[in-house]
Amino acid sequence: MFEENSPSSKPENTKNLLTLISEEIKFILYTNMTYLFFSDTACRHLSQMIFAIVFFHTSEYFLAIFFHGKFNVPLSSLLISKEYILAMGCSVLEYLVEIYMFPQMKEHWWISNVGLVLVMIGEVVRKMAIITAGRSFTHLIRTRRDERHQLITHGIYRIIRHPGYCGFFIWATGIQIMILNPLCTVAFILVLWRFFSGRILYEEYFLKQFFGSQYEEYAQQVPSGVPFVK
Repeated sequence: MFEENSPSSKPENTKNLLTLISEEIKFILYTNMTYLFFSDTACRHLSQMIFAIVFFHTSEYFLAIFFHGKFNVPLSSLLISKEYILAMGCSVLEYLVEIYMFPQMKEHWWISNVGLVLVMIGEVVRKMAIITAGRSFTHLIRTRRDERHQLITHGIYRIIRHPGYCGFFIWATGIQIMILNPLCTVAFILVLWRFFSGRILYEEYFLKQFFGSQYEEYAQQVPSGVPFVK
């Protein structure tokens, strides 16, 4: 004799089928995500990004120690704030979403290489600013002048008034171009421009007080280094 399936078994079979389909979808998504996130493209982009960030901040910190002494350099000289971590986190999130949804978008290597060149240029400009200024370069804006503070107008300061800001602007924007993040590229440009335009205005208020007409004449002859900031 053959037993017919009871009506109560049908919902159970449907449930098992849905579970099986769900597990298969999860497996496919997991496999695709693993392949994309650990592909040669993703590994190259993200490793370049990580190396650029680590090198930038560690070299910045050790240069500060070299010129100002270990006990005069707080960990804040690493220039890592909550806002900075949030910004870089958003850039990684954008990258992962885009490489999953539009993987071909991350294959434009000539654009990525342009970004890599910008990262290196920004790094060089920033470090030249620090090395040229020496002890006169600080991460905090001076509101009081001390004996060691001098107006630096030689070296890279002959062609860029604020090479430290210029270098960071190019470096940070270059990272977003390097990993082919269109949204964060635009966002970084806008946010950094707003930040540095306000910071330059604030800093130069004190520089004019410290150095008077000497700085005013210098500022008229040498561009700031940040786009659209006089």
